[in-house]
Amino acid sequence: QVQLVESGGGLVQAGGSLRLSCAASGGTFSSYAMGWFRQAPAKEREFLAAIGWSSTYYADSVKGRFTISRDNAKNTVYLQMNSLKAEDTAVYYCAADRNTARPHSRIKEYDYWGQGTQVTVSS
Repeated sequence: QVQLVESGGGLVQAGGSLRLSCAASGGTFSSYAMGWFRQAPAKEREFLAAIGWSSTYYADSVKGRFTISRDNAKNTVYLQMNSLKAEDTAVYYCAADRNTARPHSRIKEYDYWGQGTQVTVSS
């Protein structure tokens, strides 16, 4: 069983930056594709970025502003978010797909999810 715990959310002004972390325990972290998603009130959960062993994949909406990375020695995946906008306000989730090491956006194929961390961007 894989457990994921996000941290790093908070309140930030528009134009600012935040770095989210997702610590994993259990399983074989380095072999999993890891993804970041977010969900705003009354909206569906949205794919943001994913990382595999050596490649990354981004949604067009965050490409150039958000950067995903991982530290397999620490079993942690990160999401660096720059130039934040009010519309980035949401609960941010990390997820793991144990069946592949290739990054992807197919939300239903992610097996494990964290509890989420709130990001609020004030305009």
